[in-house]
Amino acid sequence: MTEVGELTYRRVHRASPELLFDCMTTPEHLTHFWGPVGTTTPVDGITIDLRPGGVFETIMISDADGSTHTMRAVYVEVRRPERLVWIEPDVEGGMRTTITFVDLRDGRTEVITHQTNVPAAYLSAEARAGFSTSLDRFDVYVAGLNARQGPR
Repeated sequence: MTEVGELTYRRVHRASPELLFDCMTTPEHLTHFWGPVGTTTPVDGITIDLRPGGVFETIMISDADGSTHTMRAVYVEVRRPERLVWIEPDVEGGMRTTITFVDLRDGRTEVITHQTNVPAAYLSAEARAGFSTSLDRFDVYVAGLNARQGPR
């Protein structure tokens, strides 16, 4: 049996849980930040059927060589704006991702991404660093949304 583990990432955003949930579940938002630095995820390569049992699929394209990586998942839980859970059945062990949106009641939301059944290859420092760059891209995207909305 291959070794599996778990990972947890936490980020705080100056945005409502509703906006952040929508960013994570709308192709027109996801296209701007999904995938690590060095990849592009075109809006027409994103499939979202936002319901338990529904499909979540993204096709990331390497900016360097044009190769593609498809992430296929099935939603297990969809509870706007608190929680989003999916399982990637094609990943050995069925990696499970749970995203929790915690309203900090001061205009900020903590987003906690918890993954279980994570294959050893995804646990490497390089893989974790790549995932972190995707979270960095999300940070920048949300900050840009806030800037366009102006002061409230």
